[in-house]
Amino acid sequence: MAIRPSATWRDEVSQNADAAELYTPVMLEATDAALAAFEDEARSLGEASDERILAAVERVVEQLNTIDGEHGAFCTIEREDLCEYIDQVVTAQGIDVSDLLARQDMEELTERWRDW
Repeated sequence: MAIRPSATWRDEVSQNADAAELYTPVMLEATDAALAAFEDEARSLGEASDERILAAVERVVEQLNTIDGEHGAFCTIEREDLCEYIDQVVTAQGIDVSDLLARQDMEELTERWRDW
């Protein structure tokens, strides 16, 4: 399974004390919880409808919006890490993300959900 961005961020904190200002323990724990819930839900998405897959992505994005709102933690690099992670988790379940994107207006959808 994909490596959670929060694991990478923890490593960064262990190597650079200044990173602890951005990657606080509370923010990392909240992010881990949101991503773990997404991983659990994703395990059942292999043959799911587009709507069900997108609903799972929407839920995790909204949870990440809340975390970012509370901690102001997701800058460009973190956002890219999270998007790549979500893509990897969905892909690991046998879902062809390119096909999904071709069937949906993903930019419109994510703009509707994503604050970060």
